[in-house]
Amino acid sequence: MTDLNEAVEHYRPTPDDRRLIEEFRQNPIGHHSADLQRLLTRMRGAPMADKHCLVTVEPNRVWQLAQTSGVPGKPLKLLKERFTSMAEAEWHVFRIRWHALTGERLGD
Repeated sequence: MTDLNEAVEHYRPTPDDRRLIEEFRQNPIGHHSADLQRLLTRMRGAPMADKHCLVTVEPNRVWQLAQTSGVPGKPLKLLKERFTSMAEAEWHVFRIRWHALTGERLGD
């Protein structure tokens, strides 16, 4: 299992992986292709310090962007952005994580 974890940790998106952006945009929630799942695993496996995540404010209605501290027991830092669509909230986090991983900013 260590080899798999190392492979995911060292994975960097290639120019061909840009097609996965649209795949995620079209279907941010649910099952994904193996290639998109590999990318999401890499994005979600980033170190915990300053990692962006979503907090449910009202179940199935409102989500708020937050950031982790990376320190066990320290609360999340709630950010100003709120969403009334889970798909839009997930897309927002994807864009933040894509930028962190590649240095490229994605549009809305």
